[in-house]
Amino acid sequence: METTAALTGLRCTDCGEDFDPEAATHQCPDCGGILDPTYDLDAVATDRETLESRSFSGIARYADLLPFPAETLVTMDEGATPLVSAPDFAERLGVDQVLLKDEGRNPTGSFKDRGAALAVTAASEHGAETVALPSAGNAGQAASAYAARAGLDAEVFVPSRAVFDTKAMINVHGGEMTVVGGRLDDAVAAFRDAITEEDWYSVATFETPYRHEGKKTMFYEIAEQCEWESPDHVVYPTGGGVGLVGMAKAARELQELGWIDDGPAFHAAQATGCAPIVEAFEAGRAEHEPVEHPDTICGGIEVADPGASRLVLDAVRESGGTAVATPDDEILGAAVDIAQTAGIEMGATCGAAASGALELADSGAFDGDETVVLVNTATGNKESDILRSHLMSQGI
Repeated sequence: METTAALTGLRCTDCGEDFDPEAATHQCPDCGGILDPTYDLDAVATDRETLESRSFSGIARYADLLPFPAETLVTMDEGATPLVSAPDFAERLGVDQVLLKDEGRNPTGSFKDRGAALAVTAASEHGAETVALPSAGNAGQAASAYAARAGLDAEVFVPSRAVFDTKAMINVHGGEMTVVGGRLDDAVAAFRDAITEEDWYSVATFETPYRHEGKKTMFYEIAEQCEWESPDHVVYPTGGGVGLVGMAKAARELQELGWIDDGPAFHAAQATGCAPIVEAFEAGRAEHEPVEHPDTICGGIEVADPGASRLVLDAVRESGGTAVATPDDEILGAAVDIAQTAGIEMGATCGAAASGALELADSGAFDGDETVVLVNTATGNKESDILRSHLMSQGI
């Protein structure tokens, strides 16, 4: 297994034990905790000037800060997504600048491509033949695409309510899809039952150590696009919280490297119908309690029982951020507002970042001169029927 010079191993976020990444493929062999790649940052050969001399073209440019060298990555030049200004929305928030990190520009239309690139690379390096995961849709589409590129098979378990476009593209990329009646938790249960009987390599959220590691590149890019001046706030639509955990890790790494002075406040934005992170944050708990009856149209963040809530809550609290929940009609309305003012096709689920930012503004979280980044985790045309239905409900 070929790894980068800086990678030192995998550390369990629960018991703190370290493991060889060639031998430990998924969760902690000792306690079952989440494994996280660790680095000797002194061994990172790249510096800011070197990066700036390279073309802005995908996550491979950050390979020195990732587990696998650029030449082994299963990649389709994911990443290098634009940071687009939204001046009208900045005026609504009462801040100096709002920037949209538009992850809809990735190869399969979502930020899931960043995590899939590293997770499928790990699977290939470990000699897997089939990758498998449960998904609300986007992650399954991304895993199928990257598995196809690596010459691997893909098994994807999705809830019946997953949007048509992602289900269709899972099959188009050659993935085998099992549609499970109910919600994401039901798809997760079906996946658990199946994988115990099959020789599949799991690329499920936080089971593989590499999906959050791929998503940390979002913040590398944000920092670089802001000329190494960290934004003041990053608002992230939060289900499992993989991207938020990854970005918070990236901010810590860039500070340790001396590339940025301070990191942003990371804010988790959820739907009121499924807000286990928000409820735990407001109650001062270290971990969530599962939502018994989730109820939101925003399937991408309808994660009733997030497996890494402690890491998500730690990332939010340590950054000085907060967690906010808004109802579906405000989420969809904010996504439409972004589309009709900034022109960016924000996913229906991703509208939680925009409505969450409005909630933060109303609560006095901003003082007027900040830069606020909203993460648009997926393109709006995947959920265009949901957004159009919202307009029709408003008589438009």
